[in-house]
Amino acid sequence: MRQIRTALAALTGTLLTLAIAGVSQATAAHAAEIVIIDGYTKTVRESARIPVACPTDQVLLGRAHFGDENGETTYYCGLILIDGQRVKVGAPSWSDAQRESNSFFAAPQDEVLVGRQHSGDENGPTRYATASMSAWGRTVELTSYRWAPGQRESSSHSKAGDYEVMVGRQHSGDEIGQTRYQYARIAD
Repeated sequence: MRQIRTALAALTGTLLTLAIAGVSQATAAHAAEIVIIDGYTKTVRESARIPVACPTDQVLLGRAHFGDENGETTYYCGLILIDGQRVKVGAPSWSDAQRESNSFFAAPQDEVLVGRQHSGDENGPTRYATASMSAWGRTVELTSYRWAPGQRESSSHSKAGDYEVMVGRQHSGDEIGQTRYQYARIAD
């Protein structure tokens, strides 16, 4: 009987500690399983005014550019799964155009880049497409926003890290100028 009382006291103490810490067995947090799968890739001549948009339910994960405005730009899209369910990506919303040589674009909170269009040289217009994401009937939230270090546009390559998506881009000058990319992590 003494062993039962000792065990019961230890269990009660553990439950009290968990309750004080704000944790209960019934409401233990569930960490979502997030999987990002490389998908569609498209390469275009930068100056060609070709709008590049990720296919249905894919988002931008990265971009690479080599050369001047007549060089090639490659866009990397991907699919996201949360707990085995494919994330739905809303209809794209295109931004107003801005001059590429002094451009800065960041998607609204909890939205992701899904496309880009550029025409001409560094004085030409650039615009971006953004969209929201949802899974299990809820908006997919983003966290841990960060800017990658700048790199020379004429030989740039950047891709999202683990559990990240592309949410912004900044460029200054011509192809010798610096380009930076912004990424955010999918909240679990």
